[in-house]
Amino acid sequence: MAKQLRRVVLCVAIIGIVMLCGHTVLAQRSTGRTPGLRRDSSRLRSLFRRARPARQPAGRLAVPVSVVDREAAAADTAVPDEQSATRTAEDRRRLDPRQEQAIDQAHAATFIDDPFPSAEKCRNCHPGHYREWASSMHAYGQLSPVFGAMNNAINGLTNGTNGDFCIRCHNGVGMAVDEPVVMSNMDRRPASREGVTCVVCHRVDQNWGKGAGRRALTEGDVAAPIVGPGGNAILADVLANPETFGALSGSIEAPNSRARVVHGEVTPRFFQSTSSMCASCHDVLAPTGFRLEDAFSEFKNSPAAREKGQSCQDCHMGKIQGVAAGYAVGPAAQVGNVSTPPRKRTNHTFAGPDYSIVHPGLFPHNPEAIKEENPDFIRFRVVEGLATMREWLVFDHEAGWGTVEFENEVAEDYPFPEPWKNQARRFRARDILNDQFKALEQARSLRHQVLRAGYKLGEIEDLGSSRGGISFRALVSNGTDGHGVPTGFDAERLVFVRVAVIDREGVVVFVSGDFDPNGDVRDSHSVYVHNGEVPLDRQLFSLQTKFITRNVFGGEREQVLAIPYSLTPLVYVRPATRPFNVLGRPLGARKHKQNLSSRNGARWANYKVSGRALTGNGPYRIKMELVSGMVPVNLVHAISPYGFDYDLSAREVADRVVAGHTVIQLRETVIELDN
Repeated sequence: MAKQLRRVVLCVAIIGIVMLCGHTVLAQRSTGRTPGLRRDSSRLRSLFRRARPARQPAGRLAVPVSVVDREAAAADTAVPDEQSATRTAEDRRRLDPRQEQAIDQAHAATFIDDPFPSAEKCRNCHPGHYREWASSMHAYGQLSPVFGAMNNAINGLTNGTNGDFCIRCHNGVGMAVDEPVVMSNMDRRPASREGVTCVVCHRVDQNWGKGAGRRALTEGDVAAPIVGPGGNAILADVLANPETFGALSGSIEAPNSRARVVHGEVTPRFFQSTSSMCASCHDVLAPTGFRLEDAFSEFKNSPAAREKGQSCQDCHMGKIQGVAAGYAVGPAAQVGNVSTPPRKRTNHTFAGPDYSIVHPGLFPHNPEAIKEENPDFIRFRVVEGLATMREWLVFDHEAGWGTVEFENEVAEDYPFPEPWKNQARRFRARDILNDQFKALEQARSLRHQVLRAGYKLGEIEDLGSSRGGISFRALVSNGTDGHGVPTGFDAERLVFVRVAVIDREGVVVFVSGDFDPNGDVRDSHSVYVHNGEVPLDRQLFSLQTKFITRNVFGGEREQVLAIPYSLTPLVYVRPATRPFNVLGRPLGARKHKQNLSSRNGARWANYKVSGRALTGNGPYRIKMELVSGMVPVNLVHAISPYGFDYDLSAREVADRVVAGHTVIQLRETVIELDN
């Protein structure tokens, strides 16, 4: 009897444990998220090894939407009356089986097992936001081959001790799912390639402050709650009015549902609209105490923050890039063909000094362009693109492939690579690239807009001209009161004045701000200047901050990268051995800042042309340009031993960097000096 009683008690205990575990799992599913930063790492790693079959109803085959013959499906649904009488009520409610298969796959395969959804999944309801973001530098942050090589170089120079310090700002999703730090972008998952994508900001549910990008992303499928400054009011109204906005669902648990899956809640978080949201990645303090970037610190002490009460978003997400000119008013979403009520509408372009140097098939982000090469990643996508990233790299758009003119004249034996032998595919590629070029041109225009707002160049002043020489100057000033210019990664921001003095015959008698054969200005970091092959530009006006490092055995030197030159056999990121808050920097490295302060920051660009350089063919025309470049070419040279993604050579990278230089301001004058 006692033995039987013990068996009964044991059975009851087991049943209770099973019920408790089931209740816990259901509770986690109902919240749309799981506690902590990551789910089981072994499960995440499996995403890169094999493809999981999407959940499908029993007995159905997965048919891609693109292969559904809609006309045939419509014909098949026209069932004769005598047959319809024999159909059950359930059968009459069903669509054509092929349509059901396609819809079920779209719901199931798209959303299952995707803890950090791609921006592509947000595009259907937020097309305007997606279009702005897709060509932004947030979207380019991880794709940049310069960033990739620099990240690899710093880890190489520090024997790997830099870890994910740099990449966690550029690729929050990749680091959250344990992707390798060093890896080609062509092998990364879709949301990882997107850099600062939607979930990197809208899945941050607490204010992490200045942590150099060390912040947790709340995981969950596309139906999981997101974070926004406005809260849930508009979304609740949309979900409550299916007759207006259509059937919507805040859950993916029913993949057979005809409802469109959307995030079921917008959690209000006030910090989303404050500058502290930007501080996580735009104020970077290295583990050694080295202040790499201080855009947020500059902003906190600026007139814009202290006297005007403005935020980063006021200038960088408003109607005009770089100017606090107010916000647009418009719908936050477009659900089907219906727009949500108008409200404050932030711009997600985030224009800045960077620009794309990769193949236009890869950037801006365009779901119609990119096809996943890795079968494990296909389920993360909504649509299938035209070509893989590697296939795009061999599409020679500069030769005119896909244009009518080229295709009409091309020889039959032209050696097209295998992916592009089909002419119809080349035409389709050209259509996609034409859209890409329009987006890139819009991004270029907005980049120029924000740079012109930040930098001002005064009129050229003649300080005295005679046969003994010409002296002149112009005032370069900060046009914004929100931070210094340049700001952020100012040690690699190239902003300089290019000036030429030309006689009436067109002979250049003086030049400053010109390039060496590599495309560098002739400063102390130029390889050609260092080797004595070209002279140092002693009158160069540059706003580029310089890294100064202290050697292990004493002495300081300028460096292209902020890695101290060490005579020891092992270089690594050394934690500070003493407090660095007194000096505000570690002893091993510092920055010699050259930028212009937000508080009436200005500096004269002074020039003197020797009388010996004058030709006597006056008058002389002075042309002065204020130029912005993404990075100096000497940085490309410094990181080139570690290679560039997309099979780019250092020469190709340098040429594209120089080709993207922007003339921010232009001034001209004439010096009347006769013979």
